[in-house]
Amino acid sequence: MTALHFLRQPATALAPDHAGRAAHLAALAVDALVDEAVLTPKPGLVDMRGNGAHHDLSWLLMCRSACALRPAFLDMAMAGATLRDPHRLRHHIGAIGREAEAAMMAATGGVNTHRGAIWALGLLVTAAARHDGLPDADAIADGAGMLARIDDTAAPAQTGNKGERACREHGVGGARGQARAGFPAVTGHALPMLRLSRARGDGEPQARINALLAVMAGLDDTCLLARGGRRALKATQHGARRVLAQGGVATPNGRAALHALEARMRTLHVSPGGAADLLAASLLLDRIEREYR
Repeated sequence: MTALHFLRQPATALAPDHAGRAAHLAALAVDALVDEAVLTPKPGLVDMRGNGAHHDLSWLLMCRSACALRPAFLDMAMAGATLRDPHRLRHHIGAIGREAEAAMMAATGGVNTHRGAIWALGLLVTAAARHDGLPDADAIADGAGMLARIDDTAAPAQTGNKGERACREHGVGGARGQARAGFPAVTGHALPMLRLSRARGDGEPQARINALLAVMAGLDDTCLLARGGRRALKATQHGARRVLAQGGVATPNGRAALHALEARMRTLHVSPGGAADLLAASLLLDRIEREYR
């Protein structure tokens, strides 16, 4: 039994009824967030070594936040399974998402740990719950994109958060753009790299870090833009591509390139939080595909 076992509740066994399936999807979403939080080493991000570029975060706080989101993910999955009208569903899960943010803030003492992940994983568990047959990652991502493209009329026009400001200042789509496009960074970069790394014999932690780097290499990460502007974004993208070009973190050259990337990001004091959310989304879709198939 690992030291993290007490943070996880066992996933409900697969069941044909909506409640059992929704509970299982919610458990998988929490597991994905915990797995992302404790994955080590991650440049600029919270991991088991420390808090990265964040002064107010820790891996334990991230895990506590993840567990607090289970009820919201359960409600979203139940909504996905039972509400067939897409516009009504979008409005409903939007309200659940805002309640989830409040639960997150209560669990963390006011620290934003998972705002972007609530959006991404919430859409994905909702879309996954709508599938009656064997779920496919691409199909689930497409379904989530369809929901994301429906306007939530009850949502505030502006939230004032850093990611939203970075989108306006730098002309990028951010988390909303990724979701509306069907999560291309997940299906087109993270999941293919995860599969490639496993196929060539990399260990699971190394495969997951390579998947994170594959997202970092191309994503216009609003967390990086908000903290360090275009200079930080380009430096991080270049460094991530270099690690992968050296064979990934399972190789000596790849690890050396990762150390160089970490040093550069420490100097810039930046963190790829958007990429971390999309890694969690990738781990969720990967687990759904593998467990349900």
